[in-house]
Amino acid sequence: MEAPECGAAAGPHGMNPAEFANIFRWEREFWWYRGQRAILLRVLEPFLAGRRVARALEAGCGTGYFSHLLQQQGWPIVPLDISADGLKYARAMGAGRTVQGDVSRLPFADGTFDVVLSLDVLPHLERGAEAPAASELARVLAPGGLMAVRAAALDILRSRHSEFAFEKQRFTRARLVDLFTQWGIRVCRATYANSLLLPVAFAKFRLWEPLRNQPPATGIAPLPAWLDGLLFQALAAESRWLGAGRDFPLGQSLILIGEKA
Repeated sequence: MEAPECGAAAGPHGMNPAEFANIFRWEREFWWYRGQRAILLRVLEPFLAGRRVARALEAGCGTGYFSHLLQQQGWPIVPLDISADGLKYARAMGAGRTVQGDVSRLPFADGTFDVVLSLDVLPHLERGAEAPAASELARVLAPGGLMAVRAAALDILRSRHSEFAFEKQRFTRARLVDLFTQWGIRVCRATYANSLLLPVAFAKFRLWEPLRNQPPATGIAPLPAWLDGLLFQALAAESRWLGAGRDFPLGQSLILIGEKA
């Protein structure tokens, strides 16, 4: 079961603009968003220890909620998105330093940032456009800087939600690693995540949805509190597993942590 955290853009080369309102309404409390934030922060924690971060970037911030949370914790992070729809929500919640820009043509000088985050952005780019985007993410990262990328995994897990959100591609671990190593990023860790619910997702996306044959639709919708809590606990367990340094061999998402040479 899946949902997107942030979109790279609006229109044919990014996320469906209609999805921004759904994300903004539910990303604070919906199990997937809470769980994915917990996983990412646990994976990042050891790589941030002792690291001086003078300036950070979230490239493709969507509604800007994650950047806003980090800013509240003192992070000097710049939320960037190509979509005015997403940035409208970011500014409304009080996110500062917002920038409208294209992840494939970042409006920053070389080596500007000590940390670059890009969460669920690459899957919204047409196949082939991920290389210029990865090049730009690496370009604006300072030597020795930290990069964190999350991307949807495994084409077989495409869903009605994927189509609705204008997802263009999904990645394997090998493909994501190759994408960034060619631009001078030394991969420190690359693991699948959102893994414990993989059998449920496969049954839903490959069996149930084809049987129902319904049009694309958002996968973001409120659930009964008990079910939302149960699904969150699966991701919370993953955060502890991954936080202990153990990886998953398959999953619905990929997380890559790297450093610029």
